[in-house]
Amino acid sequence: MNGRMKTLVLAGAGMLALTSTLVLAQDAPESLLPDAYRQATPTPAPKPSPTPAPRPATPAPRPSANPAPTTTSSPVIQQLPGSGSGQATTPAPQASENGGLTLRDLERLDPDELDVLLGLRPKSDIPPAARRSMEEVGIIGPGEGGVPTGSLGRQPAALVRAALTGTKGPLVSRWGHILLRRVLASRLSAPADMDPAEFVALRAGLLNRIGEYPAARALVQNVDTVDWNPALADAAITAYLATGDILGTCPLARFSRDMRDDVQWRMLRDICAAYSGEAARARANLKRIRRGDAVENIDVLLAQRFAGAAGQSRGAVNLEWDGVEELTPWRFALASALGAEIPDRLTDDENSYFQYASAISPALSATARMPGMMRGTGAGIFSANALIDLYSQYYAENGTEGDLGARAVQLRNAYVAADPAARVAAIDRLWGTGEMDYASRVLTAYAAARIPPSEALSDRAGPLIGSMLTAGLDRDALEWGNVVPEGSLGWALLALVQFDRDNSVGSGAVRSFVEDDDSGGQRRSQFLVAGLAGLGRIDEGTRDDLSDTLNMSLGGATHWARLIDSAAAADNQALVALLAGVGMQGTGWDKMTPRHLYHIVAALDRVGLRAEARMIAAEAVYRG
Repeated sequence: MNGRMKTLVLAGAGMLALTSTLVLAQDAPESLLPDAYRQATPTPAPKPSPTPAPRPATPAPRPSANPAPTTTSSPVIQQLPGSGSGQATTPAPQASENGGLTLRDLERLDPDELDVLLGLRPKSDIPPAARRSMEEVGIIGPGEGGVPTGSLGRQPAALVRAALTGTKGPLVSRWGHILLRRVLASRLSAPADMDPAEFVALRAGLLNRIGEYPAARALVQNVDTVDWNPALADAAITAYLATGDILGTCPLARFSRDMRDDVQWRMLRDICAAYSGEAARARANLKRIRRGDAVENIDVLLAQRFAGAAGQSRGAVNLEWDGVEELTPWRFALASALGAEIPDRLTDDENSYFQYASAISPALSATARMPGMMRGTGAGIFSANALIDLYSQYYAENGTEGDLGARAVQLRNAYVAADPAARVAAIDRLWGTGEMDYASRVLTAYAAARIPPSEALSDRAGPLIGSMLTAGLDRDALEWGNVVPEGSLGWALLALVQFDRDNSVGSGAVRSFVEDDDSGGQRRSQFLVAGLAGLGRIDEGTRDDLSDTLNMSLGGATHWARLIDSAAAADNQALVALLAGVGMQGTGWDKMTPRHLYHIVAALDRVGLRAEARMIAAEAVYRG
């Protein structure tokens, strides 16, 4: 399919998306598209204009003996602030009718306000010649694991916008999360009819919603602050606060005063002023804010203490948590950066934001970071190595003290115990139940890969293989191929992750798995059939027979399914991944349907994301 046909296919798909309701993975479908775009019609990709016929060359005119006088060109020098074609400046306020500001009024203005009045405040401290292009914005290029740069450049802006805003929260799949993060962080060009700043803001906002705050911060830092819009500024501030990088907001806060107009923004400006050598002015401004009624006392106290750390402070600031009933991102970020203790009554919340922010905070102890690290590892935010490193840090600092110390000892035994059976026993003791169970399987992935395949351990093969696959160790898992009984959990996982399988999976082995499946509603069997069908490893007749047996249907495509199938037909990896994210959002695998899994796996496999397709299918069976 040539490039023009691909564009037309996706333009038609975008039109479908804008006139339909896309079904998400949840049991209760909801519309993907914001209300403002449901009735919009994206413009199809423009046809290339015909090449004009060459015109005969016209001889250049001869120079006149008496040339007309010309204007003298200006020397090429750096533009002064506010001189026109340099950096844009904030316009000065209009003079009042009674003659403008008095000398006393001018004396009351702080330096920032005076700069604005005189037109001396630039929008950025970056010289025009050093400004970065926004044609391609991202962290990883195509040669580094990113998707092709122009993947979304010719797609309808409304379709891309809907796909980015349609994913509201976490994904059920760890591997789906990893894929979505990689696509969002790729070096991409914006759709032709979308402002590049909006495109970056949408990507950073989605990264924030799935807990990828460091990636969101890195993404927005690829754009000069002079090119930011309010949406991009909001996404950036969310990422900066979550990562504890308060001063990262200063290039924006200092040069773009008009970007926001709220109390938190004013406090950020004052904090940045303190770290720019204007501590006295910052202290005075924060005192004025504290005397007002627009903000709670604890918020200003935290800002005062943080600003006071910039230089000589004329008095200690005591943090008073009495009467504070809610922990906000602002309070958590500043208190963590200051090393201030937050009352336990405010930290009991299981909110994922604070857990993920705790996990990446270098100011917190390993004990405080562990719950968020475990939760984030299960979600796909953190790797097995990152979790192992945190356990190692705890063990180095605290030894065998407490429950974490006991788990650290078991983790060590899982790697270095002399007997394979002893290592398997240590792995079993590390596996828990509930939400943390899957994170524990990620924790033991590399330890499980060190267990040599053995007939004596065939009954443990399924869980061990599942643990290896959480970290993508498919080659190690496939070494168990001659050990796992046909129709077992281990066999099912290997049937999905084999990367060079040419022949179809026999229906007898699948039926054996179905007969032994004790999962609720035989969900594992449904996911196995959907995954094998999506990978093309069972024929249509076997697929239909097994679907009837399991009382499910993979046909009857929904609007969302037709859309992701169209993106796959156009061989667009980025768009397929974004739409797969829409279909995988939810809090657990009970929110995923076999039909959605089938279309996601088939689309990913078709566009060349076969490793991700295999891992998502295997994860569904393992966690189903």
